[in-house]
Amino acid sequence: MKLYSRRHLVRALIAGILFGAAAALAAMYAMAGRLPVADKSESPAEPLPQEKEEEKADPEAVGADTSVIPTATKTSPDAIYTQDEQQNIFVYEKCNEAVVNITTQVMGVNWFLEPIVQDGGSGSGSIIDKRGYVVTNVHVISNASKITIALADGSTYEGKIIGQDVESDIAVLKFDPPANVELKTIDFGDSEKLKVGQKVIAIGNPFALERTMTTGIISGLGRPIQESKNVIIRNMIQTDAAINPGNSGGPLLDTNGKMVGINTMIISNSGSSAGVGFAVPVTTARRVVNDLLQFGKVNRGVINIVPVQMTSSIAQYAGLKISTGILVSSVGKGSGAERGGIRGGTKAVQYGSRWDPTTIYLGGDIIIGIDNITIRTYADYTSALESKRPGDTVSVTVWRDGKSHKLKVTLDSAENYTTNL
Repeated sequence: MKLYSRRHLVRALIAGILFGAAAALAAMYAMAGRLPVADKSESPAEPLPQEKEEEKADPEAVGADTSVIPTATKTSPDAIYTQDEQQNIFVYEKCNEAVVNITTQVMGVNWFLEPIVQDGGSGSGSIIDKRGYVVTNVHVISNASKITIALADGSTYEGKIIGQDVESDIAVLKFDPPANVELKTIDFGDSEKLKVGQKVIAIGNPFALERTMTTGIISGLGRPIQESKNVIIRNMIQTDAAINPGNSGGPLLDTNGKMVGINTMIISNSGSSAGVGFAVPVTTARRVVNDLLQFGKVNRGVINIVPVQMTSSIAQYAGLKISTGILVSSVGKGSGAERGGIRGGTKAVQYGSRWDPTTIYLGGDIIIGIDNITIRTYADYTSALESKRPGDTVSVTVWRDGKSHKLKVTLDSAENYTTNL
């Protein structure tokens, strides 16, 4: 074993200390070469930007994706919505201020049989002219003694009836806005080009929730719907867009914000939307509205006869095998019906209740068809003529002497309907 003296140990200790100090100095110099040294004479550095600018992709590079993908950015706020959502937003922003809330008051009686004013119904309407013309449904304003029209800004005006047409359930109202108010309006579209499956949008006031928008599709076209005992509206638009009480009279819109129908009724056991709603097509609305604005009524062609709804009791009494259709009690003299060969009855009988009988004439023709429409009821009869004008010629099928006969009949004006019978 090798032995060291005290002198050797002291030398070794000093050498170790010197070697350690040299290594530490070397490490400090190496760190000093990598770290930045703060210069107190300079101002504080600006904060780094939150996002680095991305390098633009070279469209000529092999495999580069040149398709455009919408991205949500601060400079493109619409990009956060889908195309369908943007469409909905566009239509709503374009049209909602042109949809009005219509409320009515009607006359009633109290317990003492004194006349009092009561709240009536409510519905929707569309402003179609900047002068304050509004289109809605007849049943929305039925029996109204006062009509109030509320706009999107909360202002209210009293409305007056310009004209109403029960056969199409369309009415035109008018209110007088201040001279400094510019009204938003909704334009008529084209219901002739509609397709089943096409997207539609409804805006109205269901349950008094003003300017509510719902969306859906066209579920069917050309639906004949009986609205009341004597009214069938043909060519109705069926939609699954939610329509509830209060939507009546409001617009059914296409994706361009144009009116293609007037929401009118629903089929529902609960009275709320069941996804089966109907709208009067704008083709009908445009024609009816034009007449109501011009004449105050619809200038509709008529067959100048006294019609009587056939019943089983009439058929049994007259010995007829047919119990449906329209019995021709009499024909207007010199009318298109007379010239077309329609025959009236000759045998006078009392018909109706014992306390209020009506004289009708049996033995005349029974109308069972007009053009391509089968006529069974008076509602069928009126709806078949709903779109006709005075001077139009229609094909009328009549039951006479146990056989059917087809006649060509020129329609008269409603003004001469019963004047010459």
